[in-house]
Amino acid sequence: MELPSSMRWMARTAPVGLPGAPTASSRGAKCSTDGLQQDLWQALLTVVIALPAALDRQLQRDAGISNFEYGVLAQLSMADETTMRLSDLARVCDSTQPRLSKVMDRFEARDWVARRPDPGDGRYTLAALTGAGRQKLVESAPEHVAQVKRLVFDPLSAAQRRHLEAALTRIAATVRRELEGG
Repeated sequence: MELPSSMRWMARTAPVGLPGAPTASSRGAKCSTDGLQQDLWQALLTVVIALPAALDRQLQRDAGISNFEYGVLAQLSMADETTMRLSDLARVCDSTQPRLSKVMDRFEARDWVARRPDPGDGRYTLAALTGAGRQKLVESAPEHVAQVKRLVFDPLSAAQRRHLEAALTRIAATVRRELEGG
């Protein structure tokens, strides 16, 4: 599967020897990935880059929110008492605190969340999903879930879904360890 032209820059700019790198013949150096690894890497790049864009487009069109914003609402809805420390919310949403803070400002303006100091430790701030925030999530979910199903699950058999889950779980653990400095 070839990447759309808007994503090919990643392959052109990757150092030799890394997945997505130009071939050895195009750089005159030995490339450490074989054809299957290149094909897998290109397919993964497409999923990593294009899937969030497709989900954003659907959510913007149908609900006026981004995929990231939907994820924040969803994480809060699953938390005990629909409340989380902002630092924990940023972690589970794979976000920086400044990015999450900007989303919280927008959410508070729309009355989707309420922030307050953590009574157990005043150094932290809690975010609580409001009734209006829960309603926004409920209204946004059907089309979003249908889009995820269409793009991710429907093309795969049950066995392929199990294999994909196992592979992505291993990759995600490796990436998280790397990001945590280990």
